[in-house]
Formats: sequence, structure tokens, C-alpha cells
Amino acid sequence: MPGSGEGHIDSYYAATATDDHVRPVLRGDADADVCIVGGGLAGLTAARELAKAGLSAVLLEAQRIGWAASGRNGGFVSAGYALGSEAIERRVGLADARALWDLSVAGVDYVRDAMRDLVVPGGHLGSGGLSVQRYDDSNGARREAERKRDHYEAPLEVWPVEQVRSVLKTETYFQGLFDPQAFHIHPLDYAAALARDAEARGAVLHELSPAERIVRTGGGWRVGTPAGSVDARHVVLAGSAYQAGLWGGLEGAVLPVATYVVASRPMPDRLADAITFKGCIHDTRRAGDYYRIVEGGRLLWGGRITTRRSEPRRLAQMLKRDILAIYPQLSGLEIEHAWSGLMGYAVHKMPLIGPLRDGLWACTAFGGHGLNTTAVGGRLIAGAIAAGDDRWRLFAPFRPRYAGGAIGRLATQAVYWSMQVRDRLQERRHSG
Repeated sequence: MPGSGEGHIDSYYAATATDDHVRPVLRGDADADVCIVGGGLAGLTAARELAKAGLSAVLLEAQRIGWAASGRNGGFVSAGYALGSEAIERRVGLADARALWDLSVAGVDYVRDAMRDLVVPGGHLGSGGLSVQRYDDSNGARREAERKRDHYEAPLEVWPVEQVRSVLKTETYFQGLFDPQAFHIHPLDYAAALARDAEARGAVLHELSPAERIVRTGGGWRVGTPAGSVDARHVVLAGSAYQAGLWGGLEGAVLPVATYVVASRPMPDRLADAITFKGCIHDTRRAGDYYRIVEGGRLLWGGRITTRRSEPRRLAQMLKRDILAIYPQLSGLEIEHAWSGLMGYAVHKMPLIGPLRDGLWACTAFGGHGLNTTAVGGRLIAGAIAAGDDRWRLFAPFRPRYAGGAIGRLATQAVYWSMQVRDRLQERRHSG
């Protein structure tokens, strides 16, 4: 896992984090039951759960805890996966799709419970999620709500146009689906809280300690870093899109996809003229906008998808145009923070959770829906190692598959552009 930086990137989360504790670099040799590669939410959850089970765990992070997508995302917590529920049903059947959904609900509960039990100051910022349509289709909204209720007991409420526009003051949106179980958090504070609790239970965390190589030893594995190594019976690979040079079959299956986020300067009075919904909001476009009001009366807005690793020079202006296209009354909005982050996607859009070899585990590719699913993955892998829990087998149909390298990234970018075109055509068709 390459990296030499010593701090988090500039973002709203880094600027408002309540904990910036620095962990030591790994120097010398260490032994553990489990070595975890990657200090994001999946790796931290695994470390915490392994320590709860009484196993020794050493975690290696190339940068800082929560440095990558885990500490830069939109902060939305809700059930489900990046792959839609209907597509999951077609792949594995309704019974296993329901079991996977139930795991994702348990992941939501895990995050909620951790936020409560670990007492993250200001970390739980708002309840409820609203998914809004950019075209008029009341029957479609009703059918989706009924299907989710019938198949998954999801308590979705259909909001008519008038109700949506009473809290989102724009004519861009029509019907919406309200999820009372969704909520939003400060993800970097959540990562720090998981880290503190894992350490309190006996896990050892190292920052600025990139894993450079992994080799099989007689009874397990050895993970090497620039200044030391860890010998362990089990290794958990949780490095997402930033992992490189350790296990090609896994890394080649993870496609790096970037998304962009901005946060405004405080503007509570102006925001009240546009957005009064306090939960998390996203539209139903295939590559849509997602946003929420955060502490201090700021608007945090994310959107766009690209396979480019570099950040566009005019990122703030680009997303500001997107905001004003929907809420022109926010014309005085000033951007205070703008950042990007790489998510890790598998080509099938489901997490990669399960064994790669005896004692070597994948726990990665949570892009697009990571806050609940990282909890799912970390818990399942820890349970498999500590107690032989085999529920990871529900993810066996979604095995690592080569994502195509550079050609795969180009193909993904082309798919994104086609999604944008299809969204616009669909909206025009429904507008008459």
C-alpha cells in the first residue's frame, strides 16, 4: 500500500475531527493471531471484533486511520449494497438476497450502536434518508416501496411531490422514498472511535506503515513493511483501491472510482430557503447527487463519478454549478472545502468478502455503499476467524473477477457517461 503522507487531506471532516491521535510506525518484528492490512472502516471493524473475541490483532495502515474513502465519504448510513436489490435477486435468488439484505440492516445497526456506545461528539448528525426522483412517476415510486416492503420488510414511505418540495424547495424533484432507518454521521470521527475501542480491547494499530509484501510461512503468513514485519496465522486484506503489490488476484479485481465532495461555509439562514430536511438526500439518477446539512449550517454535497485518479483543478466550481442548477436561491454559496476520494468497486458492485487462500481473507470493495457494508465485512471475517462463522458464503457468488486494468477503467468511464445520457433521456421522456 503506497503512501508517505503524514496527515489527512484537507476536507470538512479533517477540519472538524474530534480526535487526531497519531499511532506509531511499526518498527521491528511482531506476532499476532491476525494481521489486518488497511486502517479504513472494514479493517477497523475487523480489528475491534477480533479483539472482542480475545484474539491478538495488528493493523497496518499506510497513511492515517480513516485516511482514504472511509474518512472522506458522504456519511450516509442505510441498508443495501451498491448493486441493486433486484439485480442481487436475479443473481442469487430471493432467499439469499433477503439474507444479504438482513446482513446490511445489521450493518446499519452496528454503526448506530457504535456511535451510541462509543460516544462520538457530534457524530450522529441527522436521521432519515430521502431518495428523490427527477421525473414525475408516482406509480414507479409506489411499486418500489411495495417491493422493498414485501421482499425485505423495509419501512419505506412514499412522499408525494408536494411533500418532497415542502422540504426541498426546488422544482427539480418529484416523488421521494423516505427511509426512517437511515441516518448520517461524521465518518472520520466514526473511524477514530472504532480505532480507540479496538486499541482499548487490545488490538495494536500502526500508521505510516505500508504493507509492501506478503509471503507464506510454515504456519501462516508474514507481512513486511519498510521497517518491520508481522507474522500471523491469518491476514485480512482491507486496503480497497489503494492496496497494491500484495495479492494481484484481489487488487486486479478492485476498480478505483473517484467521487467528489464539497462543503460550504456556514450559511444556515440561506440554506433554510432551500433545504429544511435534516437527513441525508440523494436522487435516483444512476450517477446522482447526494447531500446533507452538517454541523454549523453547512451544505455538504457530493456527486459525479470518474475513473480519473487526479482531482480536477476547478472541482469547487464544478460542484457549485451542480448545486445552483437545482437550488438557484443558493447563489451566494461559498465553498470552504473541496476534495475527492477513491472508492474500490468490484465489477459486480458487491463487496469482496471471504477467503483467498488458507488464512488469507479479502474484506474490500465496499464502494458506493460502504458505511453499513464495511461493518458487515469486518464482522463476518472476524467471526469466521474467531468462531468459524460461515455466513461469508453468502458472498461466494460475488468472487474477485479481473476488472480489466487500464482498459477496465476506460470502459467504466464510458459506462458512466452512458448512464448520464440514459438519465437525461429518461427525464425528458417522463416530462412529456
